[in-house]
Amino acid sequence: MNSLYLGVDVGSVSTNLVLMDENREIRQGLYLRTQGRPLETIQKGLSQLNLDGGKVDGVGTTGSARNLAAAVLGADVVKNEITAHAVASSSLVPGVQTILEIGGQDSKIIILRNGVVSDFAMNTVCAAGTGSFLDQQAGRLGIDIEDFGDIALTSGMPVRIAGRCSVFAESDMIHKQQLGHGMPDILAGLCEAMVRNYLNNVGKGKDIQPPVVFQGGVAANRGIRRAFEQALGLEIIVPEHFNVMGAVGAAILAQEAVASGKQTRFRGLNTASSQFVASSFECSGCPNLCEIVQIGLEENVLARWGDRCGKWAVQEVGSAKTETA
Repeated sequence: MNSLYLGVDVGSVSTNLVLMDENREIRQGLYLRTQGRPLETIQKGLSQLNLDGGKVDGVGTTGSARNLAAAVLGADVVKNEITAHAVASSSLVPGVQTILEIGGQDSKIIILRNGVVSDFAMNTVCAAGTGSFLDQQAGRLGIDIEDFGDIALTSGMPVRIAGRCSVFAESDMIHKQQLGHGMPDILAGLCEAMVRNYLNNVGKGKDIQPPVVFQGGVAANRGIRRAFEQALGLEIIVPEHFNVMGAVGAAILAQEAVASGKQTRFRGLNTASSQFVASSFECSGCPNLCEIVQIGLEENVLARWGDRCGKWAVQEVGSAKTETA
């Protein structure tokens, strides 16, 4: 029976699951909308997995809800997004030195030297540099987001759009439409504005060296890719599994975590139908008033997190080591 490794990346916009074999070939990748229900989406993803005669020998989780996913699944390793994305890119694009990642709600840049993360930055505040803004503008313009990049590539003269703020960008786009500029030129201008915003904020002061990998859901937009290439004067590599790279990295880390023959903690695919209960309470033990989140199954508390002092930290014996950074 073939060994498989499951990587799960749970974010605010998407929940991604990847099944990888022992040769690090991706057998299955799922991209699901989280829609504010991470627990239900994790279970939905599990129900769609096809082991095809193999068995899961390791599980890794990452993303903003990585601790929740780890408690539900029984993860063997829990890592932050920076580590997971860096591991995935290094595996799929050996020698990568710069990772540009733009998702639905945030964006990040990761600088690697000799395979080690040497610098990084994240933006979780401004919507102008994320995929959600592109989705919003595509809807306002009446086009499918899947066609956004292809239309932008037909532009002969992109217009300059103010891209520092999503509100100003939208106002400027409307103004350019009223002046009679064509759709391709406006979309190409928006791509360039988004790239300027990214490089002036997330990428400010970073030493961007090739090979450069572009990943995250926005990497599907060929207009954004071209804008990056023009702005940087470098080739931009979009890996095959660009939209689930966090989950790919988590799967690789899971394989490494059980390499010594350690038995996996994975609860099994029947977890998809288990009745988990998530709840929270405020600790009044000190002035911090920490909000403690806990996840339970039947009468058992599987995990708690959120306290600064460790007073309420509970996780099952043999649980995965987690990173909070």
